[in-house]
Amino acid sequence: MENLFEQLTVGKLTLPNRLVMAPMTRSRASGGLVNALTAEYYAQRAGAGLIITEGTQPSVLGQGYTDTPGLHSAEQTEAWRRVTDAVHAAGGKIVVQLMHSGRIGHPALYPDGALPVAPSPVASGMQLYTLDGMLDHPTPRGMTLDDIAQTVRDFADAARNAIEAGFDGVELHGANGYLIHQFLADNTNLRTDGYGGPVENRIRFAVETVQAVVDAIGPERVGIRVSPGSTYNNISESDPETLYTALVRALAPYGLAYLHVMEASDRHLTERLRAEWPGTLILNPHPAGHEGPATPEAGAAALRDGVADAISLAQLWLANPDLPERIKADGPYNTADPSTFYGGDHRGYTDYPTL
Repeated sequence: MENLFEQLTVGKLTLPNRLVMAPMTRSRASGGLVNALTAEYYAQRAGAGLIITEGTQPSVLGQGYTDTPGLHSAEQTEAWRRVTDAVHAAGGKIVVQLMHSGRIGHPALYPDGALPVAPSPVASGMQLYTLDGMLDHPTPRGMTLDDIAQTVRDFADAARNAIEAGFDGVELHGANGYLIHQFLADNTNLRTDGYGGPVENRIRFAVETVQAVVDAIGPERVGIRVSPGSTYNNISESDPETLYTALVRALAPYGLAYLHVMEASDRHLTERLRAEWPGTLILNPHPAGHEGPATPEAGAAALRDGVADAISLAQLWLANPDLPERIKADGPYNTADPSTFYGGDHRGYTDYPTL
């Protein structure tokens, strides 16, 4: 698996290896603020070629879960600075994932009890976990054109805050059934205006958001994550190949730092997107032949096959802060404890042992 340890240029960054830490929600940011424990957590994993943070809301209405961090206030920006300083001091590189949850939200999360917003008023059919129990997601409010324009500005403003906070760049979350994905998918986007209907309209919000963020901080600092064919958060796409081919073709001229593909199952579609994408492609590979998280072996194979330039792993990074050393040694690997994934203290967060 030597190819995992080759250098790679991504935008203006030179990565020491091709092992990327995937974004993982950890729900330990009380009041939307990251803290000293967050800084320790990410700094422990600075051996990654690139760290992509947990999903971080670009606005109040972008929040979808309890105790997730934000990047839409001066206080939040300053809090993140502690994290980026710690990662850089440890020799690492880190980008923030900007994630607007759209309909995967709840009035209980917002100070004024507002409804979450989405392309169309289509409920998720799912629930929000709170300390007071499970709450049904309400039917979201369909976004007006003014709402769309404001949300695009929110992403751009959050990207500027990210650079102010010391991040090396941003990743736009266009995957896993959150807002950008909700515009892409035809079961959540029932609009009849210029943002809905045919594929070229459904990709418009994603493209406009990319354009605004590129204008704000430069293309070499911007990546986007997609999950073609994923049904997470009750998303359904009738024709993923047509949809994502059109999206990738529309984004290719922007010269982004990278495209991050979360592979649902179809390697054929990944190969198609690889052929369309002229820049760096980071792949979270589907673990073909078995259930469970992506593996270094699957990643090394994808690099050999030329379908990816770097590999993102999630649970292995969560439980193994020294993952590159463990891969070189062929293990052993710590096993992640699901009971500590979301919320809590240092247990299951910063206390996983190194070799």
